[in-house]
Amino acid sequence: MFELAFHPAFPPLRARDVAARIMSFDRDWCVLRWKVDGAAAVIVPPFAGRARQDGLWQATCFELFVGGEGEGYAEFNFSPSERWAAYDFTGYRAGQVDRAMARPPVVTPRRGGDVLFLDVAIPTATLPPLPWRYGLTAVLEEEGGVKSYWALAHGGERPDFHDRACFAASLAAPGKA
Repeated sequence: MFELAFHPAFPPLRARDVAARIMSFDRDWCVLRWKVDGAAAVIVPPFAGRARQDGLWQATCFELFVGGEGEGYAEFNFSPSERWAAYDFTGYRAGQVDRAMARPPVVTPRRGGDVLFLDVAIPTATLPPLPWRYGLTAVLEEEGGVKSYWALAHGGERPDFHDRACFAASLAAPGKA
């Protein structure tokens, strides 16, 4: 489990901690989990059904950025509304196109008291090949329009999840150490 840090220029209102991890990765599915502690003031978008939608990062949203050895990378956005988005980039914020998905990811939000979980299952066939440098991130919108931006690491004075500094975790190809 990785502890995410909020960007110091955008502190949260009441959210205390955000943790994220890859729960499992096999030939069929990659399962991710985000956990938000202090989530009572987090605004969770209402259920909208499983479908692709742009602009999810403008509200509470959880994200996976995956880069390989080259300049290109993929971005995946997941909303508690169960909407999702997936993009490919040829370089830093360049060449954005919708990423082809064999089937949509399964997004499952759960909220109880002061905790919010978001589990996501992504078909492995739709992910970039291993090895990865990756980042797990979150945008939290809280009451009063307060937004905080959480990542494994931050690279600049403003939040920018596309910055390779945010791709602070790695996942090796099978059989590689």
